[in-house]
Amino acid sequence: MRVGFGFDAHRLEVGRKFVLGGVTIPFDRGPLGHSDGDVLAHALSDALLGACAIGDLGMLFPSSEEQWRDADSLGMLALCMKMARDEGYALENVDATVVVERPVLAPFIPLIRERLAEVLEISSADLSVKAKTTDGMGYTGDGTGIAAYAVVLVQEVGEEG
Repeated sequence: MRVGFGFDAHRLEVGRKFVLGGVTIPFDRGPLGHSDGDVLAHALSDALLGACAIGDLGMLFPSSEEQWRDADSLGMLALCMKMARDEGYALENVDATVVVERPVLAPFIPLIRERLAEVLEISSADLSVKAKTTDGMGYTGDGTGIAAYAVVLVQEVGEEG
């Protein structure tokens, strides 16, 4: 068994779509990033890559490469999952936390879990996504940013598995 931890944060900007876990959420601002800015997918990708010791998101999908401009982060997560499988690992479970004051994420959590479980090819029962606020403190509380943390557990799969 191996554990991976991931983190990502982005500035929220007017005119950007608010994409989280592959779900577009109605809001007047969205994460600014080279890709679609999906902090949850990015944190999960880094956690998965870290657990398998196969790099990180910035190394594998550098913002210096135009092919990743406005890229679908769920597609990038799917590629990370394939890399993990190719290295002989199976994903056991995910625990993730998104930190942002607004928008209220609770109504979207079931759909986000469903979308991520599909991409990661695990049961949504093995995937937890929580939303937290900081009661107005810092960039996640004053409306200028969003952050996500993720922990994954992977298991090395034997040749018979």
